[in-house]
Amino acid sequence: MKQQLATHQLDRAERIFTVLLSPTHRGARLARLLTVAHLGDWRHPSEAAAHIVAELAANAVVHGRVPGRDFRLSLVLHSNGRLRIEVTDTRGERLPPAPDRLTAPDGDATSGRGLLIVDALADRWGVTVGPVPRKTVWAELDLVP
Repeated sequence: MKQQLATHQLDRAERIFTVLLSPTHRGARLARLLTVAHLGDWRHPSEAAAHIVAELAANAVVHGRVPGRDFRLSLVLHSNGRLRIEVTDTRGERLPPAPDRLTAPDGDATSGRGLLIVDALADRWGVTVGPVPRKTVWAELDLVP
């Protein structure tokens, strides 16, 4: 019982930041800038996190946009150094491929590499569906202090 309690205590959220952003290129850029600012304030700068947020926010704008509905960025820093990044949009019917089904686009393609970048940088990532009509694409990084 003590070991379970200790594990739970190590995994509690230390810092949380959540914001709704417009599903525009400006909103996606702001998501990245806010990530850099908050992680810097939390003394956990992470270039990888900024790249992941940029890709997930861009996907929310391009593939998850519904006029009049914002997307949500959440950053959760756990006391054990794990950072969870979540980007939620309202196009739950448009799911990205699962991590084990990613394929590289043709060499001449100008898009389609975003989730490959997320896959390369994140320690874990995936998609959570719901509640309807939402989906959340999340990624986790094990930050080293």
